[in-house]
Amino acid sequence: MFAITEVGARQCKVAKDEVILIPRVSSKKEVVLNKVLMLYDGKDIKVGTPYVNGAKVVCNVISDAKGPKTIAFKYRRRKNSQRIRGHRDLLSKVKIKEIIKGE
Repeated sequence: MFAITEVGARQCKVAKDEVILIPRVSSKKEVVLNKVLMLYDGKDIKVGTPYVNGAKVVCNVISDAKGPKTIAFKYRRRKNSQRIRGHRDLLSKVKIKEIIKGE
């Protein structure tokens, strides 16, 4: 069984006991993802319009993490001007506990 869920501005394919990275959450124990776009249980496919009613994905927060470094380099030719800025996204590592089917 797997589900496709919307997390932040991204869509993730998740299955039970899988570990994924999501944008940082303040909760330290359990997170419920309500925006499930599609469910597949091996024989039936449920596609939401836009979300599947009553379906949710329950996750346990394992730890906090940082994403890869992103560098924005701006260079203006013939102006002797350049600027480097960088950042790392704050993420949470979560383990999928269960996928609850909706209607």
